[in-house]
Amino acid sequence: GLSISRQTMSNWIIYAYQHYFSGLFHALHQELLKSEILHADETTLTVLREDGRQARQKSYVWVYRTSGDAVRPVVLYDYQPSRSGVCASNFLQGFTGLLHTDGYEAYHCKLPQEITVAGCWAHMRRKFTDTLKTLPKDIRARSPAQAGLEYCNKLFHLEEDYTKQGLDWARKEQEKNPVPKSMFGAALTYALNQRNWLMNVFLDGRLELSNNRAERAVRPFAIGRKNWLFCNTPHGADTSAAIYSIVETAKANGLWPFQYLNFLLERIPHGYPPEACLPWGETAQSICR
Repeated sequence: GLSISRQTMSNWIIYAYQHYFSGLFHALHQELLKSEILHADETTLTVLREDGRQARQKSYVWVYRTSGDAVRPVVLYDYQPSRSGVCASNFLQGFTGLLHTDGYEAYHCKLPQEITVAGCWAHMRRKFTDTLKTLPKDIRARSPAQAGLEYCNKLFHLEEDYTKQGLDWARKEQEKNPVPKSMFGAALTYALNQRNWLMNVFLDGRLELSNNRAERAVRPFAIGRKNWLFCNTPHGADTSAAIYSIVETAKANGLWPFQYLNFLLERIPHGYPPEACLPWGETAQSICR
């Protein structure tokens, strides 16, 4: 029941990250880079006291996570002051493989050639559903946008040849679309502009049609942000990203986050190396699962 100020508790958390958890975060980062398939996304963050920036300027937290087939799941959050593709390029230095993303162009032009970007068909599908929402209900079934939606739906059940048919259809529809700046026209343009990356999901059978795995990983941070609203300093933002990384990676490995944090604080300050405390390790699994 002792009253402890929020500032004191925040400082404790920053201290714990800088002295105890930074090595663990680095070990998780190295494990992530060994993967052959990753998912990535980003969300906004407000940092009040950031050198050279106004309090209302948006910073970003980038999320990177392993794919669904990973034996050792890792979910990492990385605070950055911008949404530049250089942020992803720097964080993924050393990674060579397939990267699942949405259609954000920074992933297409700023990453090393060793990284192959795979697009998200869920984003493609959303363009057509958004178009249908703007139409009267009695004509939706006859709309070309409905045909586009059905092509996307087939992808989640059928083979690659349906994908090729769907993009050929989009090209023909774009040629005859009388209103290129309409929502339907924008959906067709998106489909054709993203064609190369959308087709990359068929390079490897382990790839998924959507980047929903990364979007689900963003959600815990976004929900938390609605409560605490902002970070005061870059140190706090870095710490928040690291703690979220530890908690979400613990959950992805079937651990209770509270027990795992307790497990770490009983060991790392007493000389246990971070490599001995990883969430898939036998000891962590036996105590915290």
